[in-house]
Amino acid sequence: MKKFAKMSLVAALAVAGTTASAQPLTEAIKNVDVSGSVVYRYDDYSSDKNYKDGVDEKDNNKYKIGLTAKAKVNDDVTAITRFIIGSDTSSGDFASLNHSSGGDGDHSDENVDVKLSQVYFSYTGIKNTTVNVGKQGLTTPWTVAIDIDGQEQTGTGILALSNLGPVTVAAAYFNQTNLDLNDAKINGNGYEDVDVKDVIDGAEDIVTIGLLGSIGPVALDAWYLDMDEVFDTYTVGADAKFNIDAVKLNLGARYTYLDLDDEITDALTALDNDNSLAKVYAGINIGIFGAKVAYAWTDEDGGLVALDNDSSKTNLHGWNLTANGYADATFLKSSVDAQVLDSLNISLNYNQLEVDDKDIRDGGDFTDTEYYLQATYKMSKNFGGYIRFGEMEKENIDDGKDRDTTIGRLQIQYTF
Repeated sequence: MKKFAKMSLVAALAVAGTTASAQPLTEAIKNVDVSGSVVYRYDDYSSDKNYKDGVDEKDNNKYKIGLTAKAKVNDDVTAITRFIIGSDTSSGDFASLNHSSGGDGDHSDENVDVKLSQVYFSYTGIKNTTVNVGKQGLTTPWTVAIDIDGQEQTGTGILALSNLGPVTVAAAYFNQTNLDLNDAKINGNGYEDVDVKDVIDGAEDIVTIGLLGSIGPVALDAWYLDMDEVFDTYTVGADAKFNIDAVKLNLGARYTYLDLDDEITDALTALDNDNSLAKVYAGINIGIFGAKVAYAWTDEDGGLVALDNDSSKTNLHGWNLTANGYADATFLKSSVDAQVLDSLNISLNYNQLEVDDKDIRDGGDFTDTEYYLQATYKMSKNFGGYIRFGEMEKENIDDGKDRDTTIGRLQIQYTF
């Protein structure tokens, strides 16, 4: 079935190509490589009081299919396309088909659309250099180019990567993006839940440059990015991996600074130009047991440092909690796990967000926590999933009152 599905897509692409070039179908198929993913997610939330959309309980069925096709044009050029069956916007996120016990909205089992997310040409005719031209993923620390179970940031422009000995240099220019559809929010300085898309319309020019290298077991990177008339930002990071007999150790740190332009802070007067987030993290595996801990803190004036809340390197996030966008905040992320079977991992997770800002919520300073148990099962190399169940507690959320929510998730995913 897998081969049939892939061959069907390859044949469809190849037929389209043969119309223009009269290339034999069998030859066209040989030059096309197809990869992708199919993900189903079910989320369930039950709160101790009405808190969203007038319902006490809310559950979502979510689906996302991503399909990437790479067709070799000649020895130096490859054409890449990516299709997403998911969100009805161009964010590259899940298609979310709500099924709630109450409230407004359409809860029918609808079909979803197919969207062309990426289409670009990759040129490798220069030694140790790759140049991508067209609509492509934004491969920066602030964004996520491809995510099988989350939003994807894309833009139209040119990206060049060149390997200069021990250092790789990246440079890019984009004249439009889908960043007006991202999920990042400005949560600090009296502006709770202000969407970043309120200050980004997708037409802003972006210029970025990055340096990547390694010294022994330590990987280093430094990046700068400017979004015209919105912000400029830089980030530096280090990540080290050590194997000492049966012990595997991972240590890392990153600092990100983002300066909002005066036009933005003048329009949203409660905001400050300065935003920063620093984080350190460590992980260890000994035999079947493992543990991870990460800690982040933001600037007292602002903490907006990422354009994707879920997976960008510049942020620190949990399941439902994130440090991104909060001023004068700290975030603790921790977990312990055991590989009880070759195919089964059990983990206990605890995350805590603490914000020292009296203007965000009616009750003043607050500490939000979430803790959950997760069982991850991998039936085969390309098929598996996980189940999560836990509690989320938010302080001063409703007129100074606390809110407790039972949270659950089932995710099944297949990659090819």
